[in-house]
Amino acid sequence: MKFSKRTALLAGTATVALALAGCSGGTDAPAGSEGAGSEGNGETLQIALVSKGFQHQFWQAVRTGAEEAADELGVEVTFEGPASETEIDAQLQMLRAAIDRGPDAIGYAALDPQACVPLYEQAEGASIPIVEFDAPCDSEYSQNLAATDSIVAGGLAAEHMAELIGHEGQVAIVGHSQINSTGVERRDGFVQYMEENEPDIEIVDIQYGDGDHLRSADIAKAIIAAHPDLAGLYGTNEGSAIGIVNAASELNLPNGQITIVGFDSGAAQIEAIRSGAMAGAITQDPIGIGRSVVENAVAAVNGEELEDFTDTGSYWYDSTNIDDPEIAAVLYE
Repeated sequence: MKFSKRTALLAGTATVALALAGCSGGTDAPAGSEGAGSEGNGETLQIALVSKGFQHQFWQAVRTGAEEAADELGVEVTFEGPASETEIDAQLQMLRAAIDRGPDAIGYAALDPQACVPLYEQAEGASIPIVEFDAPCDSEYSQNLAATDSIVAGGLAAEHMAELIGHEGQVAIVGHSQINSTGVERRDGFVQYMEENEPDIEIVDIQYGDGDHLRSADIAKAIIAAHPDLAGLYGTNEGSAIGIVNAASELNLPNGQITIVGFDSGAAQIEAIRSGAMAGAITQDPIGIGRSVVENAVAAVNGEELEDFTDTGSYWYDSTNIDDPEIAAVLYE
């Protein structure tokens, strides 16, 4: 089955990582066992998942959700990803190796939406269905994308930033990528909301730190120095946001002098919000993403019709709701 899920994603969005990667990538042993996913033929379905990272807390939460679904459906999953979200070549090698192993299905989260296209063609030639999670490849050979609607999520961050700074002033963005869709869409959703709804807020700078908290801190300090009247800073992933928090600390800025809004969860951001160093952040549902990609992979193998896009949701959290059960359920440390 071939169709473009990117068209559906764009249509849908038009309507409405301090724990960073370590020194090496990782691979987990299969999870799950023979059961409902085996289609009654005595053989357990094998699903290979290749993520954008491995050791980052977000990706470990995705893995947890995937393994939960695998256990329930009686399939086996492997989960691997590069050490950091800048290691495109390493991720492509993992995808190539997965195709060579010939699993029943592959789940993939693209770091570079262009570089993966030839490998998707290889998977299509081998009749291995691909479902995607978090970020798509620019190929029509995919059955579904399970992800946060990042345009909506970026707009939600902008809406809260605007309220926090009184709907006026200068703000800037420390992004984590100009290439992969999550970085682009979390930025664009924020920018679009401000342009359409907040005429008295000016976005004075957008820079990129690759999700590295050290580089993001340096970028944030430079932005603050260049714009002494800056009212707010938005970090588009965990590393970006914690870099901003660390920059404010290193500059000895009192909490709240610059309103800091982040994205993702993790122990460092949760602590920053509890302490008042960060005003709030957007969290996703990584366990839901992991569950969805496995469920969609099994459905694809079984020949079921799938929607192009599964929106797994996004949520604002701050000191007022961080302990609410519905928010606590989508936070990851």
